[in-house]
Amino acid sequence: MTLIFGHRGAAGDYPENTMLSFKAAKAAKADGIELDVQMTKDGELVVIHDETVDRTTNGTGFVKELTFEEISRLDASYKFTQYKGGSFIPTLNEVLEWAKQQIEFIVNIELKNGIIDYPKIEEKTIKLIYKHSLQKRVIISSFNHYSLVTCKEISSEIETAILYMEGLYMPWKYAESIGAKGLHPHYHAAKGEVISQSKSHGISVRPFTINDTQLMQRLINEKCTGFFTDFPETAVELKLKGD
Repeated sequence: MTLIFGHRGAAGDYPENTMLSFKAAKAAKADGIELDVQMTKDGELVVIHDETVDRTTNGTGFVKELTFEEISRLDASYKFTQYKGGSFIPTLNEVLEWAKQQIEFIVNIELKNGIIDYPKIEEKTIKLIYKHSLQKRVIISSFNHYSLVTCKEISSEIETAILYMEGLYMPWKYAESIGAKGLHPHYHAAKGEVISQSKSHGISVRPFTINDTQLMQRLINEKCTGFFTDFPETAVELKLKGD
């Protein structure tokens, strides 16, 4: 069965990486959500995609140069002005506190440390995962594969997944080499052969970001492990039609 993950929540219809968006994905009966983690000046893990707050909030500046108190006051309604005044940047702790109350709900945490090297982001993230007893319901992904190795060294039981853009040769072997159980390729790199071979080697494949309904259908038909979409409601409806 193909699992549906709400990309940054239900980012096609709600302000991305906000509690509004995550709750909308859950209401759409998604199997899980994907979110992004950066770190504030005072070491708080916050859920936001970009290294700066400029695109998605009414503020400016790098996340790493703002305190959590400064970030918490920003409006994160992004282009969805109807949610102005009700959308904020949540902490990772806040999201996990909510997620642990959702039965069998999966959280994919993407560590955004490919550009900025946030000190001890792996340790801090994993500590929060264990605080909420979510180690069996969390996947940690990153484009920084050194970071994934660090995560595996800290905790062998939390699944890690490799994010990548272009075609990798025999990516399931590469995953095995760094202890990852998942591949999260850009959809261009998610050929049918990659999906089938990876699954036969015990490696899950979850492409991103799948917003085209024909592509959703193809992945469901191929029994891909899962995929990330900005429109989880549409994806869930397609999957239910095939069941």
